[in-house]
Amino acid sequence: MRLRLLLLPLVLVPLSGCYLLQAARGQLDVNARRVPVALVLARPDTPPDVARRLALALRIRDYASRELALPENGSYRSYADLGRPYVVWNVYAAPAFSVEPRTWCFPVAGCVAYRGYFAEASARAFARSLEAHGDDVAVGGVPAYSTLGHFADPLLNTMFAWDDDEIASLVFHELAHQVVYAPDDTAFNEGFAMVVEEEGLRRWLVADGRPEALAMHERRIAAERALAARVGETRERLRALYASGQSSAALRAGKQREFAALREDLQARWPGASLLESPLNNAALLEVATYGDCVPAFAARLAALDGDLPRFYAAMRALASANAAARRRACVGT
Repeated sequence: MRLRLLLLPLVLVPLSGCYLLQAARGQLDVNARRVPVALVLARPDTPPDVARRLALALRIRDYASRELALPENGSYRSYADLGRPYVVWNVYAAPAFSVEPRTWCFPVAGCVAYRGYFAEASARAFARSLEAHGDDVAVGGVPAYSTLGHFADPLLNTMFAWDDDEIASLVFHELAHQVVYAPDDTAFNEGFAMVVEEEGLRRWLVADGRPEALAMHERRIAAERALAARVGETRERLRALYASGQSSAALRAGKQREFAALREDLQARWPGASLLESPLNNAALLEVATYGDCVPAFAARLAALDGDLPRFYAAMRALASANAAARRRACVGT
């Protein structure tokens, strides 16, 4: 499961501040565990399924550069077994009466709407500290992240918990972050990467001659867009509620009603949604907004360019260099 609304979020890990030490240690550990895929494949003790999926990942990696104009470099040509289910755990937070995220700012990554930890216990401890101050929080495990090309990101055992097509999705998504990145704009960055992921997987399935998988992919995209729209409706109603000037008691009651209605709707229409796995709150909505808000407009922009990915990348690079207001207008399609 990946937060593609029904699934789990992808991440860019920030490296600074008082939590620099755990982040630096975590990244160094990932780097130290990297082994070239060719060497892993040559080992007689490599499990057959791992070998099969690594060979597939190399095909996907070559396709990404050859057909999707994604970077040709050392990323995803090595493998690291971390011995845990996720590489990092993300913490999202929002004030009790706000749908706007808390943000944390770091060199290189800029300001981001989450904080990533290489140990689940550390992520949950940080989440508890935010809750103690009254924030809504959400914590989720992440199978992959991008270092924006500063390191040769490896394939990870955490990526292999999903099906074969998810490996392709993850590789396309994370390589996209190396193409376009706007500091201080998480929704823009993730929206762009999601569109590259969706289009990349679509083309991969066509090239692989798998029409049934392609049809399933299109159905999943439609379901995710519908879910994101439904969550967006709740977010906008909450935004209006929180700005209404009512008493704290009235705000809490209205908030409770909105989340109860959303949970009921999710259970009826999207019973497999990852949102149902934990309490619904302002922070849980942030995960959906981060990965879904900009996708429809950016997908329409790619379509308007006749699916020309290099032209799309150039247009998005220009937006990444523009001001936040211009990116926001592009995100909502205006």
